[in-house]
Amino acid sequence: MPIATVNPTTGQTLRTFDALDADGIERRLAEAARTSAAYRRTTFAERSALLNRAAGLLEAEGEDIARTMTIEMGKPLAAARAEAAKCVKAMRWYAAHAEGLLADEHPAASDVRDAGASAVRVRYRPLGVVLAVMPWNFPLWQVVRFAAPALMAGNVGLLKHSSNVPQTALYLGDLFRRAGFPEGCFQTLLIGSGPVEGILRDPRVAAATLTGSEPAGRAVASVAGDEVKKTVLELGGSDPYVVMPSADIARAAKTAVTARVQNNGQSCIAAKRFIVHTDVYEEFARLFTEGMSGLTVGDPMQESTDVGPLATESGRADVEELVDDAVRQGATVLCGGRRPPEHPNGWFYEPTVLADVTPAMRIDQEETFGPVATLYRVGSLDEAVERANHTPFGLSSNVWTRDDAELERFVHELEAGGVFVNGMTASHPALPFGGVKRSGYGRELSGHGIREFCNITTVWQAADPA
Repeated sequence: MPIATVNPTTGQTLRTFDALDADGIERRLAEAARTSAAYRRTTFAERSALLNRAAGLLEAEGEDIARTMTIEMGKPLAAARAEAAKCVKAMRWYAAHAEGLLADEHPAASDVRDAGASAVRVRYRPLGVVLAVMPWNFPLWQVVRFAAPALMAGNVGLLKHSSNVPQTALYLGDLFRRAGFPEGCFQTLLIGSGPVEGILRDPRVAAATLTGSEPAGRAVASVAGDEVKKTVLELGGSDPYVVMPSADIARAAKTAVTARVQNNGQSCIAAKRFIVHTDVYEEFARLFTEGMSGLTVGDPMQESTDVGPLATESGRADVEELVDDAVRQGATVLCGGRRPPEHPNGWFYEPTVLADVTPAMRIDQEETFGPVATLYRVGSLDEAVERANHTPFGLSSNVWTRDDAELERFVHELEAGGVFVNGMTASHPALPFGGVKRSGYGRELSGHGIREFCNITTVWQAADPA
C-alpha cells in the first residue's frame, strides 16, 4: 500500500510520500534510544509542562488538523473537530494526573513484617522505547491516547501510522517537537508494514502497542511473544446493543443511530449488533430504520453531512461483500444496502439495516466496518445475553433497561471490556479502555493505561539487625 493521501470523497490521490529506507529507520531508532536514556530522568513537572504545551498547540490548530483528517480518511468535519478537542482534553488530563497515578505505593507494615523488611515500596519506572502501530479511523485520537500516558510515564514513542493518513502522522511528530519534547522523544516513521517486524525485534525497542485489525494484532503479538516483549492490543469489535422492554424505546432508537454510524460506521466501539426483545422489536426497528434512512450522506466537509465516505476503496468492498452474502442467504434489507447513486465518485455506502440475520451469514461473526447494522429479535433476557456473547469479539457493549435485576445480570454476564447502560459506548481519559477475547488485551487510558508500559518495581529494604 503506497504512503499517500487519497481523498475518499473523490478517490483522487493528493500527495504521495517516500517511505523511510533502512538507514532512516536506523537513525530514528538510535535517536530514540539516546533520548530515552535521558528523558526517563526528567521530572513529572517537566513532562507535564511539555504535554500542556502540546495541548495548547493542538487546541490552537484544531481546525487545520480536523480538515486534514477529513481529507485523508473522510470523517465528517464536525467529528474531526471533536476528535481534536478530545485529544486536547486527554493531554491535559494526563499532564495533571500522571504523577498521582504513578506515585510510589507503600504496602502496610503489618503485611510485610514477616519479610524482614524495614521498608517496602512499589515504584513505576518507564520501560523505554515503545513502538505504536496505529490505524486510520481515529488518526489523531488513537495516537494521543497512547502518547500522552506513555510520555508522562517517561517512555519515548515511535509511531508507525496507517499509510493512508501520512499528513496526520507527520503532524503528530511535529506537534511534540514544537512543544519542546527532546528530539527523538516522539518520532513518526513513514513506513509500510514490512519493516515493522524488524523494528519490533530490535533490542532498543522495549514494547509495542497496536490498535487495528485482528490479523495485524496477531502478527505483532506473535513477533513480540517471540522476543518476550510487552504488548497492548486493541483489536476489532462487534459490540451488542441490547434493548429490553423497560427501556425508553424512542431514546434507545435515536441513540442507536449515532452509535452505529459514528465515524461513518468505522469504529471498533460502534454498536453493530442490535439485539431487541420481541415485545419492543417492531417499534424499535421502525424508529431505528427511519433514523438510519434519514441520515444525510455526502461531502464530509459540508456541515450538513451525517455520513461521509468510507476511508478506502477496499474497505467499502469488504462491507459490500458482507451485506451481499447476508442478502443471498435470506437477510432482509430494511434500508440502504447499496452505493448511493447520487455519489458516483468516492467510496460512499448507504446507511443500512439488515434483519433476519442468521449464524450462517458472515456478517453474524465478522466485524462490519461501515454504516451497516444487524437486527436480532430475542424473547428473553437469557436469549439476549446468549446472543450478545455469540461473537469472537468482546470490546464493549450497550444495554438499555430500567430494571435493576436485568442490569445486574448484564453487568455480570456480558463478555466485554465495558458495559454502557442507557447510552452509547465512549472512551474517556479517566476510564480504562480495552477488550477481551479477540478484541485484544491490556488497557489504554486511566491509571491502568499509563501503567501498562511501566516496570512495576518492588523496592525492599532489610530491617536493621540491631
